Amino acid sequence: MSGDAKLDDLRASIDNIDAALVAILAERFKITQRVGEYKAAQGLPAADPEREVVQIARLRRLAKEANLDPEFTEKFLQFIITEVIRLHEQIGDGA
Repeated sequence: MSGDAKLDDLRASIDNIDAALVAILAERFKITQRVGEYKAAQGLPAADPEREVVQIARLRRLAKEANLDPEFTEKFLQFIITEVIRLHEQIGDGA
């Protein structure tokens, strides 16, 4: 607590949003785990470059509509995609 009620309220809101982001990411990774298992069972590659291009374009558009920096959004999504592919490769390798 900073002793500044307004600042503390704003920071509490940020903390709540951060908790929601973590929960949403956890849910997203549960689903991508299922995708990875399906891809491995079907002999599909871990990465899908065509989908990645479409998703990045879609998220950049959504970012612009939300007045969020599209470059930041793309970097954030690329970070997630890289981790998902890494996990899918582990699944495909039987790790």
